Amino acid sequence: MNDVQQREERSVLRAYDEHAPMLYRIAFTYLKNQYDSEDALQECFLRYLRSSPSFSDPQHEKAWLIVTVGNICKDMLKSRSRKHESLEDHGELTAAPPEADDLMGAILRLPDRYKTAIYLYYYEGYSVDEIAHMLHKPSNTIKTRLARARKLLKNELGGDLDA
Repeated sequence: MNDVQQREERSVLRAYDEHAPMLYRIAFTYLKNQYDSEDALQECFLRYLRSSPSFSDPQHEKAWLIVTVGNICKDMLKSRSRKHESLEDHGELTAAPPEADDLMGAILRLPDRYKTAIYLYYYEGYSVDEIAHMLHKPSNTIKTRLARARKLLKNELGGDLDA
């Protein structure tokens, strides 16, 4: 292994250590399945390793990883919807455990465009502008998505949800 490959490998390992838990949670919000989420996370870092992208700063790297894992999840969901399998083929599967957190369960049921914005804003602590930059959307679009997501959550859960 040459010096460049070793540096690239160290870079991927560092990025994995820093960002894997967050990326896994994002994948889980899309896929709602531990094993698929782990596959999406693995694929994200394989793409990182294969493409060896260069980043202007750590935030750029983080944004690239977030967008990449989101795209992988969307691709997985598209391919999953094209498969037609009978339930009898999977008789050994058990039901998923009930959601421990009603709020997270409600967030997981939101449309993807809303759940990503809600997750990044409330769980990861990003500002509207940072989310807009990461998702390549205008800030007003993110504000609208957050407002609509809050409204959907309020309707589903009842009560007041403070913004």
